[in-house]
Amino acid sequence: MSDVKRNCWEFNGCGRQLGGPNAYEMGVCPASTYIWFDGIHGGRNAGRACWIISGTMCSGEVQGNFTDKFKICGRCAFYNSVKEEEGEQMIPSMLLLEKMEENK
Repeated sequence: MSDVKRNCWEFNGCGRQLGGPNAYEMGVCPASTYIWFDGIHGGRNAGRACWIISGTMCSGEVQGNFTDKFKICGRCAFYNSVKEEEGEQMIPSMLLLEKMEENK
């Protein structure tokens, strides 16, 4: 296994990160600009906690909030990759949601 921890936009190749090839046409993904999660699970901004961020694109469609999309995220190859890589160091989603609330 590689030591490089990829962000969701790198793993999925969507190109919606800030400055990415699809950002202008499809919009910048909010996970790539959510600075309060920078460093979480070794990612850039919310790149390794995208399941918490509203408005990310999954399965070709922009998704709603955490409650609306988490069932989809639980089946996501990227989410499961982060879970496997982080193991016991994985920050529970509820703690991430609390951190998000603190930064509103």
